[in-house]
Amino acid sequence: MSTRLATIEATALLIDAAREMHERSIGAVLVMANEGVAGILTERDLLHCVATSGVEGASVADWMTRNPETIEPSDTTAYAASVMIHGGFRHLPVVEGGKPIGIVSIRDLMRTVLDDESPRGV
Repeated sequence: MSTRLATIEATALLIDAAREMHERSIGAVLVMANEGVAGILTERDLLHCVATSGVEGASVADWMTRNPETIEPSDTTAYAASVMIHGGFRHLPVVEGGKPIGIVSIRDLMRTVLDDESPRGV
């Protein structure tokens, strides 16, 4: 889980979110409202926008996924993987007491699995 959260307001321009994601080499930003997660904007959302209408003047609110699935820190990695696979997404906010404390990516889950196994041929 990454605890260095990238957050943005829904009223922000989509291009600013894209720049932030590019500069930080991340695939998602959490969209905040009243200290809680109102949405998530992912690289897939950006791609969809570019492919269908372009980013000129688009806001984060226009393209974010509203009220995303979340998990709590006590949930298992198996549960997180199940939520992500069944939901068809690659980023999952972790919340505690209604406030975001981290985000789990499919890459994080793969690292956990791979840390438990030796590479083939070793």
